[in-house]
Amino acid sequence: MLRAILTLLAGGALAQALPLLLGPWLTRLYPPEDFGHYHLFAAVAANIAVVACARYEFALPLAVDEAEASALRALCLRLLAGVVGLSALAALGWALHSAQAWWLWLPAAVGTLGLVSLASLNATRAQGFHRLAGARVLQHGGAALAQAAAGLWQAGVLGLIVAPIAAALAAVLALGWPGPARASRAQWRAAARAHRSFPLLNTPHAFLGALQDTLAIALIAASLGPAAAGAWGLALRYLKAPATLVGGAVSQVLYPRLAAAGAGCDAAGRRLVLRTMLLLALLAAPLVAALWWLAPALFAWAFGPDWATAGELARALALYVGLHFVASPLGVVTMAWQAQAWALKLALVGQGVFVAALAAGLAWGGLAAAGWAVSGAMALYFGWYFARLATWPLAASPVGPALAGGALAPGAGAGPSALRVPR
Repeated sequence: MLRAILTLLAGGALAQALPLLLGPWLTRLYPPEDFGHYHLFAAVAANIAVVACARYEFALPLAVDEAEASALRALCLRLLAGVVGLSALAALGWALHSAQAWWLWLPAAVGTLGLVSLASLNATRAQGFHRLAGARVLQHGGAALAQAAAGLWQAGVLGLIVAPIAAALAAVLALGWPGPARASRAQWRAAARAHRSFPLLNTPHAFLGALQDTLAIALIAASLGPAAAGAWGLALRYLKAPATLVGGAVSQVLYPRLAAAGAGCDAAGRRLVLRTMLLLALLAAPLVAALWWLAPALFAWAFGPDWATAGELARALALYVGLHFVASPLGVVTMAWQAQAWALKLALVGQGVFVAALAAGLAWGGLAAAGWAVSGAMALYFGWYFARLATWPLAASPVGPALAGGALAPGAGAGPSALRVPR
């Protein structure tokens, strides 16, 4: 497990290094307003793409043989094609209503992100960690390089949007086509029935988790304008980079290890989850302290005076970011333990708490106040989530212990490329 994690971390580190290093340049090529529009577009695209295959791609590591995996791939491709078609109709209406033609790129963004997710889970099933690492570099690092090139050509919002789409296509090519998807209607329908918990439980979970990001950007843009939305997007892009790097690598290795034990939680799996939580907490603590101390001055120095508000926001969000760092890889735990109904219930509560805290903070004192409100509210949520995972009963039913007692439970999720986690 350690060797696989290190392989993914190496690729992820390079993939994250390029966007982070180019960020100060990008903020001088594009004004905050352009970033605000881009982050809204990216949030909507991710919101749709995360459920474009009805989450059936996450069943690939659980497939018992190649015939079942091929049926799942066929099912995913059919669903993705339908969602891309619907998003094209929505994008056309949105572009006509808003007079912003760049919305027409929405189906391309949804399609490429959906293919990256399918190809990534297919590579995870095959334990192709070197391919996954290389694809991350192409997708994230390539997007930043292409955005910089577009900025030199003064491409504006369109450049920020098209560059990540091209990079995602390159990542799909690096991962390789997901493989044979030859399956009869009876075969892919049987696969759909066998793994119906993914669309029934994980799909609304993932969609609502992504919807949180979309609502946050939309709420800030409506309250304070697109420049404030750009500051929020920039701050979270940098603050969540460690969680994206570490969380993605750990979750892609942790998921098949837990899934191999079958449904429910065994003693070894619970110990593995507890050790993972403790290690991540040790890594997160200095990150939180550094943000409290350095964030305002560091953001103003790195990105310029137009982005000073992003530094104050980063300090306010430090505690939330540290907790998210720990939670990010754990989104796969409830999937592996067949506790998705349990996970969905608390995720809904957590997302409601997040949006309510954000709205209250905006009304109270602007962007920084919203950050402090989110950190305080989500600390309570994450604390309960970690405690439940650490004490999960052995040989639990697939529904999970909290459901039987009427309690609400945590959510699992994924990021743009990602497994949805408690937000």
